[in-house]
Amino acid sequence: MNEQRNMITALVLSALVLIGWSYFSDWYFPKPKPAATATAPAASGLAVPGAPASAAAPVIKPVTAALGETARIAIETPSVKGSIALKGARLDDLVLVRHKETIKKDSPDVRLLSPAGTKRAYFASFGWIGDGFAVPDANTIWAANGTKLTPETPVTLSWTNPTGQQFAIKLSVDKNYLFSATQTVTNAGGTPIAVRPFSMIDRSFGANKNYSMFSHNVDVDAWTMHVGPLGDFNGGVDFETNYETLDEAGAAGKQVNSKGGWVGFGDTYWLTALVPSKDATINGGFLKDGSTYRAYFGEAQSNLAPGGTLTTSTRLFAGAKEVALLNDYEENVGIPRLSNSIDWGYFEIIEKPIFKLLSFLFKMTGNFGVAIILLTFVVRGLMFPIAQRQFASMAAMRAVQPKMKELQERYKDDKPKLQQEMMALYSKEKINPMAGCLPIFIQIPIFYALYKCLMVTIEMRHQPFVGWIRDLSAPDPANLMALAHSAGLTWFPAFLGIGLLSALLGLTMYLQFKLNPAPADPVQQQVFSVLPWVMMFMMAPFAAGLQLYWVVSNTLTILQQKWLYSKHPALKEPVKK
Repeated sequence: MNEQRNMITALVLSALVLIGWSYFSDWYFPKPKPAATATAPAASGLAVPGAPASAAAPVIKPVTAALGETARIAIETPSVKGSIALKGARLDDLVLVRHKETIKKDSPDVRLLSPAGTKRAYFASFGWIGDGFAVPDANTIWAANGTKLTPETPVTLSWTNPTGQQFAIKLSVDKNYLFSATQTVTNAGGTPIAVRPFSMIDRSFGANKNYSMFSHNVDVDAWTMHVGPLGDFNGGVDFETNYETLDEAGAAGKQVNSKGGWVGFGDTYWLTALVPSKDATINGGFLKDGSTYRAYFGEAQSNLAPGGTLTTSTRLFAGAKEVALLNDYEENVGIPRLSNSIDWGYFEIIEKPIFKLLSFLFKMTGNFGVAIILLTFVVRGLMFPIAQRQFASMAAMRAVQPKMKELQERYKDDKPKLQQEMMALYSKEKINPMAGCLPIFIQIPIFYALYKCLMVTIEMRHQPFVGWIRDLSAPDPANLMALAHSAGLTWFPAFLGIGLLSALLGLTMYLQFKLNPAPADPVQQQVFSVLPWVMMFMMAPFAAGLQLYWVVSNTLTILQQKWLYSKHPALKEPVKK
C-alpha cells in the first residue's frame, strides 16, 4: 500500500539525513569560506619566547602541583572559579561551577583551563612584541594590586622593564564567562619604541595525540558537529579548520587578516574565544608549535615616543555555550556571531525554533523528557490535517484502482500514453498521488533538528527524564551491553546493546505496521516484518531523547491510524494480488 511504501521511504530518508546529510551537503552546499589574506611567515613571531615550550613540557604534572608553583590571584564569580598565575600573567585555572563532568552525584565541576605542563594544558595570555627592549614573557613575575578577581573587584597586573617601559594588564570579569583585559604600555624610556599587542590561547593534549577521547570536555570532531579551532573572520565563522589541519600546516598554520571578529577553540559544549575591539584590524589565526595548538591575534604595530602610552582592550569568553547567554553577548555586548559557535548546521532555520519550543515547554514542565513528549504531540497535531487528507487520497486511489488497472492493461506497450491517461484520471477524480509524501518531508527535518538540539545544546546535556533515564542526550543506559559489562561479560558485542527505549521503538513500529493491511507483494511483507527490528538496533546508540520522541510519535501514529481507518474502513481490505 502507498502508506507502507511511504513509511519505508520516510525511514530511509531519515537515516540518510541523520547519517549522511552533513557529509553530502559539503559537496552540494559548501559553506562560504571567510575572506583571508595571507601574511608573511613573521606572523608566527607571536609564538613568544617560552610559551610553547612550557605548554608542551615533557614532564606531565598534576593540576594541583602546577597550581602551587607560582603565586596566584583567585577568581570567583557565580559561574566560575579559578586563578590567574602571576608568572606569565596567564589565565590558566578555570572551573565551571554550574556544570558537572558526569551525572554522578560526586562528579567534579567541569575544568576548562589548566596550567602549562599538565596533561591538558589550556590557557590564555596577553602580551606585547617589541624589538630592542625587554617585553614580558612566560617567565615574567607580575605584581598585582589585589588578591581576588570578582565581578565587583577588577585586578591590575603590572611590570616594568630595566629600560623604563611600563606594562599593565587590567583584568575584569562579569557574572558569567566574559573576561576583559585592558593592556597598557607606557614608554618611560628616553628613546622611541615600536610595540605590538597580542592575545593568544594555547592548548595541548599531552603526549597522546588522540585528543578527541581525552576527557569529558574534549570532544570528537565529526561531520555533524565541528570541534576544534574556531573563529569569526571578516563576517563569517570558520568551520573548516580542525586539529588535523594544523597538524599538517604546523608552525605556518592558518593566518588571516580581519576587522574585529573573534578566535579560539570550541568543543561541543565549551568555548574559549579572544575578542578584539570591534574596529580593530587584526592579524590572527591558528598554528601548531610542537604539541601545542594556538589561537591568536595581534593588533597593528604602534610607535611610541618617550612618554607615550598605548592602550588596547580584549575580551575573553571562557565557558559554556549556553544559547541565551551567547545571544545576549552577541546582541548587547557586540560580539559578532558568537551564537554561531554552536554548530547548528544547515537545518539551523528549523533547529532554533525547535530548541525555543523545547525550552518553552521545559520551563512549563520542568522536565525535558516531558517537553519532548509535548513536542511530539505538537508535531503530530500540526500534521493531523495532512494525515486526514492523505487517508482521503488513499481512499480515492483505492476507489479508482479498477480503472487504473484497466489503463495499465490497455496501454502496457505505450508508456507515454499510459502516463498521460493516468494523469488525466487523477485530474478527473481529483486525486493527488503525492499526498502521502508531504508528512514524510515535514517529519524528516523535525527529526534531524531534534537530533542536533540533543547533540549541540548544553541545555539538553545531563537532563533527566524518569527512572533510569538520567541524561536524555546520552544513549539509554538500560541496555544489554551495559548490563553484561556490569556482570563481568566484557566480551558482549556492542551491536547487541539495545536498551528499553530502542526495544519500545521496535515494538511500536511493528504494531504500526501490523495495523496496516498486509501487502500483496511477498517481498514487501518480508521487509515490513524485519524493518522494525533493524531500526531497533540502528537507533540503540542514539540519544535517549531522540528514541523517546520516536516511540511517542509511533504511539500517536498508531492511535491516529486506528481512528482514520475507522473513518475509511475500505482501506483495511487486503490488497488483491
